[in-house]
This record gives sequence, C-alpha cells and structure tokens, in this order.
Amino acid sequence: MRQPEHLKNAGLKSTLPRLKVLSLFESGQARHMSAEEVYKHLLSTGDDVGLATIYRVLTQFEQAGLLIRHNFEGGKSVFELNQGTHHDHIVCLQCGHVEEFFDAGIEARQEKAAAERGFSIRDHTLSIYADCTKAACPNKTQI
Repeated sequence: MRQPEHLKNAGLKSTLPRLKVLSLFESGQARHMSAEEVYKHLLSTGDDVGLATIYRVLTQFEQAGLLIRHNFEGGKSVFELNQGTHHDHIVCLQCGHVEEFFDAGIEARQEKAAAERGFSIRDHTLSIYADCTKAACPNKTQI
C-alpha cells in the first residue's frame, strides 16, 4: 500500500485523516462503505476524525478518482476504491449488503443490444436489487 503516493498523484496533501480513510479502503476489509460506516470504523479504532471531515475527504477522493460513489436504491451513498476494473453489483434490499460480480455473458449481451440499436457503449452500471439469502442477514425475512 502506497497511500502517500496515491494522494500525491491525485494532487492531494497527505493529511492524517486522508491517510486513515485511504488505508481503510485499501485494507479490503469492507469494499463498500458509507460515510457513516467509515466514521464508525475510525472511531472504533481510536481515531478522532469528525464526520464532516469524513464527508469532505470522501468527496475529495471521488473528485480525484481514488474512490467511486454509488447511490444504490433504498440506501445512502456508498464508496469503493477505484481499481480501474469494471464490475457490477448485487444489493440486498433488506440489509444493504453489496456483492460485486463480473459476468462476460452479461457484458456481451449488453454490447450486442447496444450495437443492434446503433449505440456504442462508453460506460454502464448494472445493479441488481434482491433479498440476501445469507443466514447472517440481519433483516432476512422467513419465506
């Protein structure tokens, strides 16, 4: 992990709050986090960073291309580290858990559908909203 270089390349100074937030995303423990989740995690580790600072840092990272913001339905904005590779998301409508996936077949079908209609895809997002089947889902409904 080379956080100071990432910040410098993005035109940002290496402040302690920025380093803490970037380190949290680079650690990979949670791939998608809201500002509140970042704040709670930093508090739990004894880091005294205000929520307003967290929002400001996340916005700066998004503008610099270090993070990607997602606005999934039924929830708050979540951020993930921009690793430069395309993937899609499945979001649990009960607990908000997000899973990433890549499916070459789906990608090919989207390209074909666009081409058949005279379009060339520049970018796209696919978010599937479903109910999580994980036993650990805190809001899992019994069927």
